[in-house]
Amino acid sequence: MFDIGFAELLIIGVVALIVIGPERLPDAVRTASAWLNRIRRGFNDIKQEVQQELHNDAVMKDLRSLRDTGEELRKETKALSSDFVAGLNVPDISGTAGSTEAQEPSDTTQADNKSGD
Repeated sequence: MFDIGFAELLIIGVVALIVIGPERLPDAVRTASAWLNRIRRGFNDIKQEVQQELHNDAVMKDLRSLRDTGEELRKETKALSSDFVAGLNVPDISGTAGSTEAQEPSDTTQADNKSGD
């Protein structure tokens, strides 16, 4: 984090010993380390929250792309099924198409009967 070597730490320790004194120095070091740990924990919490939000955004983006893909597949399936049904020429269930088919064979049978007479 900081580019502090052993010599700099030794100078800081000697100055702290002179300014604070040998009796209060251990308490001052404990207090400083407690504050440093709180600051580190705060930064780590913030870092973790940012990483979680970035992960959530990535997951949401993936879900949106999957939803879009699903909608496209649904549209393609609907178009293919309508093309398939149109290609089959499915007779009408109401009976109008069936009556036309029933009349055609009887016409040919009558024509065969007439030619046979």
